Amino acid sequence: AAGEHIACIDPLTIDNLDPLLDLLYDTSKTKVLHAARQDLEIFYQLRKTLPQPLFDTQIAATLLGFNDQIGYANLVQKLLGVQLDKDQARTDWSQRPLNNKQIHYAANDVRYLLQAYPLIIDKLSSQNRIEWLSSDFDQLVDTALYEVDPETIWRRVSGSNRLKPRQLAILQALAAWRENTAIKHDRPRRWILADDVLINLAQQSPQNLDQLEKIRGIKSNTVDKFGDTLIKTIINAKQIPEEQWPKLPSWKRSTPQQEALIDLCMAYLKHLALENNISPGILCNRKDMEKLVTGDHDVAILQGWRNQLIGQPILALLAGQYSLLIKNNNLVASPVDE
Repeated sequence: AAGEHIACIDPLTIDNLDPLLDLLYDTSKTKVLHAARQDLEIFYQLRKTLPQPLFDTQIAATLLGFNDQIGYANLVQKLLGVQLDKDQARTDWSQRPLNNKQIHYAANDVRYLLQAYPLIIDKLSSQNRIEWLSSDFDQLVDTALYEVDPETIWRRVSGSNRLKPRQLAILQALAAWRENTAIKHDRPRRWILADDVLINLAQQSPQNLDQLEKIRGIKSNTVDKFGDTLIKTIINAKQIPEEQWPKLPSWKRSTPQQEALIDLCMAYLKHLALENNISPGILCNRKDMEKLVTGDHDVAILQGWRNQLIGQPILALLAGQYSLLIKNNNLVASPVDE
């Protein structure tokens, strides 16, 4: 969408997308997207660089108090009062031809994004928060986020921390196979095998097709298409010597006292977020707060606008310069008298 024009462009029909990509990579034009990470991964795989400048309405909305994972339809409803029809949300977009309902649904994705963007800009400008987005958007276009190494992609598999060392070796091999297969067939990873299936395979390590068919979550057509390859991959992975097994990142468990401090700091974080009408999730997660409490200051909360708004008050609390009180059923931070 641009100005009065909305176009639905079919990448499965058009052989050469370079004119579209040239427009998206034009640095004189701002590209507005919602929850851009998955889109940017595709662009990076196409050109090994990212379109800029970008404006992500999901990230920007968090500075207006919206949830850090707010969906596009929910944002449109709250900003514009428009209730989007979701009947095509689960449609199969790989099938052709597309019908009129699908095309209308796709067009709505940009029609209301175009309308929401200036509203968000105006609201952020009135609160002097436009500049806050610069560092977040810089992080969004960090190419390191989109580099894919099949040999290390296992670290992104949800549930890998539950596996034993030998099982991690199997997961590494399976995840690398899935990544290479997804690239070869130009399909999302989860269309090849879901994360939970990879974990189940690594834990149970089936040795034949009969055992493979009994793995929870695996589809019969996956067994038919990839069964022999999966069994071979698992068997080969089990032969990898122990010294070559992958290892989970080292993690030091917090003491009970530190856990209590983390809970206290998270409560203060939510209090500060509420005071400033910002989603807590965009400020700091529990993992970073744990690092801060245990003495690691290489965290986002101590950088940029977050440092002044949230980081320094949290450090002051940890230094004993502030105490938290409850007054009239509300949390209050009070300076501690020397």
